[in-house]
Amino acid sequence: MTPVAPIPAGALTDLLVGLSVLLLLALVLGRLAQRLGLPAVVGELLTGVVLGPSLLGLVLPDVAGVLLPTDPEAMHLIDAVGQVGVLLLVGITGTHLDMAVLRRRRRAAVTVSLFGLLVPLALGVALGFVVASRGWQPGGSPTWVFALFLGVAMAVTALPVIAKTLADMRLLHRNIGQLTLAAGTVDDAVGWFLLSIVAAAATTGVSAGGVSFAVVALVGFVVIAAVLGRPVVRGVMRRAAALPGAGPSVATAVVIILLGAVTTHALGMEPVFGAFVAGLLVGVPGGADQVKLAPLRTVVLAVLAPIFLATAGLRVDLGALAQPRVAVMAAVVLAVAIGGKFIGAYLGARLSRLTRWEGLALGAGMNARGVVEVIVAMTGLRLGVLDVATYTTVVLVAIVTSVMAPPILRAAMRRVAHTDEEELRELEHRAWGAVTPATSAEGRAGAGEDNR
Repeated sequence: MTPVAPIPAGALTDLLVGLSVLLLLALVLGRLAQRLGLPAVVGELLTGVVLGPSLLGLVLPDVAGVLLPTDPEAMHLIDAVGQVGVLLLVGITGTHLDMAVLRRRRRAAVTVSLFGLLVPLALGVALGFVVASRGWQPGGSPTWVFALFLGVAMAVTALPVIAKTLADMRLLHRNIGQLTLAAGTVDDAVGWFLLSIVAAAATTGVSAGGVSFAVVALVGFVVIAAVLGRPVVRGVMRRAAALPGAGPSVATAVVIILLGAVTTHALGMEPVFGAFVAGLLVGVPGGADQVKLAPLRTVVLAVLAPIFLATAGLRVDLGALAQPRVAVMAAVVLAVAIGGKFIGAYLGARLSRLTRWEGLALGAGMNARGVVEVIVAMTGLRLGVLDVATYTTVVLVAIVTSVMAPPILRAAMRRVAHTDEEELRELEHRAWGAVTPATSAEGRAGAGEDNR
């Protein structure tokens, strides 16, 4: 095999400049968001919007061309760094999920995820048929395909953004944070499955064999991970923890998370789902030394995750909202997206005998669509199910829901009392380097500055 030539000097310069600019602005906007009482994830998500065609690329395109690469290959290198960041972010989030809590409250997790999925899905499908009847549906795909796609877009959550938001607000140790992650994981798993059906319908059509394979692959991966993966990963992480220094534990955890992502991607599912399940295995009690994984959390939360969130906004173009038709459609879609997810999660919480404040917190957390919504929108644009106008509308849902979720979540969590179990879990997370001490009563309730 002929050796591959190294990266050209010009492409390397573009890569280094682009990463530096994205990370620097993400840091600045993230801190600014915190000053305004929002988690850093909000500013980091808006970084790409500021640098992309919505603002700098529109007003000063020459400056934008200097700061960020215009060559697709160089931009793909930056995307690759961001993709590694999101996989590791979701993976280390999985290590914090307390399975004991979920087993005790599995009814609440299943009920919230079920209602949080079905209500917005049904409303989205109905809205899709209404949009099509008004003549606003893009051409090239059957009406039912467009309606189902819009339903999927309304139903998904954004596990990466939820994870980052909960980490920024120091809510990973709270029971509501654990339930939000669990319900969001179920919703996303079903959402990716439905998206694969829509993609097949838009290209080659839906077949019984294709749907059956998707179901078998999803269930089979989870079962194998639980039965075989759990003891294997626990043993590997225990051996890595026995070696001196944090390096072996960090490297082993990264390899396991990436292998989980590769597996689900090869099976036709999203790699994010595999990374999350792998993170669950890494965090199984009796395996990894959580203190030794603290350096990995620091690098992911402070460097890689902000780069990923920044790159997600680079392809957003809000200029299409200047068209009255697009603006009206965007307002209706946004209302359905927010209302459907809130109503579904809240109903699921109340049926599970949670308080109304816990229900509001779950609704706010699961409402953050973030980058997953952008990925869904890009998929629809690529398949021809969406045009530029409907793509922009779906992306707007991602931005608005990600910005509005944190303040609602903070307000609700102020009224949810800490439990002794949460206190103990917080001390464990703090020892692992996952959280920092809250500096005020507000921080103790789930708000406060992120001091990573």
